[in-house]
Amino acid sequence: MSAVSTVPVVEGGLPDVGGGLVVTDARSRAGSWVRGRLWVAFSAAWLVGLPYPFAEAWAAPPSTARAASLAAVVVFGAVYLWALGAAHGWGGHLPPRLAWRFVAAELALVGVMTLAAHGAGLAGLVFVAVTGVFVLTTRPALVLVAVVAIVGEVVPVLVPGWHSLNGLAVQCALAGMAIYGYRQLVARNRELVRARQELADVAVARERERMARDVHDILGHSLTVITVKSELAGKLLAAGASDRATAEIADVESLARAALADVRATVSGLRQVGLASELASARSALRAAGIVPTLPTATAEVPEQLRELFAWTVREGTTNVIRHSGAGRCEITLTAQSASVRDDGRGPGWNDDPLVGNGLIGLRERAAARGAQVAVGPVPGGGYELTVCVGAPS
Repeated sequence: MSAVSTVPVVEGGLPDVGGGLVVTDARSRAGSWVRGRLWVAFSAAWLVGLPYPFAEAWAAPPSTARAASLAAVVVFGAVYLWALGAAHGWGGHLPPRLAWRFVAAELALVGVMTLAAHGAGLAGLVFVAVTGVFVLTTRPALVLVAVVAIVGEVVPVLVPGWHSLNGLAVQCALAGMAIYGYRQLVARNRELVRARQELADVAVARERERMARDVHDILGHSLTVITVKSELAGKLLAAGASDRATAEIADVESLARAALADVRATVSGLRQVGLASELASARSALRAAGIVPTLPTATAEVPEQLRELFAWTVREGTTNVIRHSGAGRCEITLTAQSASVRDDGRGPGWNDDPLVGNGLIGLRERAAARGAQVAVGPVPGGGYELTVCVGAPS
């Protein structure tokens, strides 16, 4: 996945406290290149056993069988590396038909190697076992290792003049076990890489959701107040109250600048709201909309850890009252465990504006993070009330 510039980058790909996790294309390509080179180096290291059958074939009298055996040793090494490289390219086991073709080709070349190298040519069976564990699934690979181990011990006994290689069956078994352990390590590393990439995707998605939620909540409130104050300024100008209209326009400019600053702070992950400032903003916005506000004069009763949540409650509730309720009065109440915004209007108008639902979704997410509950609905005597309460509602 590509790098994301809006999320803090942390060395080693670990998630930041307030942000996400970034896995860059360059790092992914570099890791793949390194793993590929290690795979080839590990595979090629086993070729140190091929000089033995080559030397035995070289020592044989010149003949067609000798030339075929020498060529078979060289081709065998190439096919062996080809098979393991193909397995790496496929990210693990090969398709069964292709895997068995590689195994069959190596077995045939082992047979050609024995034309001049005789029993020494059976050393290639160790490589066949290694290839089988690399390219086949576990059960067929185990069967293949057992078969070549038995063949390596039995054939020299049955063919006159051949000498068995000491411990060939043990070598096949040990080689198979070593490669199986290596394959398990590679598989676990691949799973770890996939898990890290999935975590990166989740972290980026969460960061985008946070930004979208905060930008919506910030702009929804600010643009609502700007609209109300602009309308009020227009009415004041029409009535000839230019001084008051100028003051309202100045407030609109201040609100617009504050909204821009809030959006920038949200993008950088530094956005916080204050309860006292939200109450002051709510008082001004409600009055500008012609709604009589009844607000608390102090916030000392609210615990520090709940003030930001209750500030968002005041912001969301006030925005909905101004935008949708058609209310004449609005009362905001704060306690040590709850914050409520109550009006005497017709309600939020759910079907009028889908953004209202999004705002409450964001508020519910913030409340859930604090172990609080959000309730909204009509109240006896008319009007609507939005309440955020920590613990069981009273």
